[in-house]
Amino acid sequence: MDVCDTRTHAYKNGKTFDQCKEIAKNMNFGFKVQIENQCKLSWTQILDQVGHDELIYKLTLKFLRQDGYDIGNNKIPEVKKFIL
Repeated sequence: MDVCDTRTHAYKNGKTFDQCKEIAKNMNFGFKVQIENQCKLSWTQILDQVGHDELIYKLTLKFLRQDGYDIGNNKIPEVKKFIL
């Protein structure tokens, strides 16, 4: 039985899932600064900055949502701070 172990499976550019998570977490600091300065950041800008790596892109959006940002939807493809 073949089992996919996320710690050793290579994703884009030969990185493991854990390495991709670390990259996404590290990139989020820069994205948060851009959101603070511009009030929003489009999904396209994030995708360009992660080098079109789909896994890191998705993890970045996930971590931004966990940190309290509105990541939008398919009709509003942008990330911004929640307004209370």
